[in-house]
Amino acid sequence: MFERFTKDARAVVLGAVDHAERLHAETVEEQHVLLALLDREASRASFALMSLGLAERKESVEQALADARRRGGLSRADADALSGLGIDVSEIVSRVEEAHGEGALRSGGTGAGRGRGWWSGLVGGHRPFAQGAKDLLTESLRMALAQRDRYIGDEHLLLALAARPGVPAEVLADHGVTYASLRRVLYGGGEAKAG
Repeated sequence: MFERFTKDARAVVLGAVDHAERLHAETVEEQHVLLALLDREASRASFALMSLGLAERKESVEQALADARRRGGLSRADADALSGLGIDVSEIVSRVEEAHGEGALRSGGTGAGRGRGWWSGLVGGHRPFAQGAKDLLTESLRMALAQRDRYIGDEHLLLALAARPGVPAEVLADHGVTYASLRRVLYGGGEAKAG
């Protein structure tokens, strides 16, 4: 499948590995793909993000992802659901960090299932891809096929991120970037209104 990736999509995958390494994560996660997409310039995904006003709010996105990592990878919706059950995630995070140091709950994977699939060869044996990141890459192929594209571009990675439930989609939506708004910018006339 990687042979179908454009130069920009390959750069995003490699950039995700770099972000995982810089953040000392054991595995490459979907959030690292989003961070790598935010680094891109002069690509279809960067055009879409710029059109939707996300390029100017990169620091806010990075902070929202860092907050989710601090919560052990829980989305805000997950934390709200637990709150409805009487579980205060913020209080738990504070107590754990008090006892074990700041960032003790940061998600990073366990290293289980170290890659032997096609994705492990992408990055020369660096960090393995977590299952969610592997699924994201597969979903990007589905996005490309749905558009009858013969390639997988960084725009397909972005669409897949926005379409999949989880922290990256939640952070994008909180910043006005949804699957629907991305589709409008990328494929539907270019006029985009966040939402």
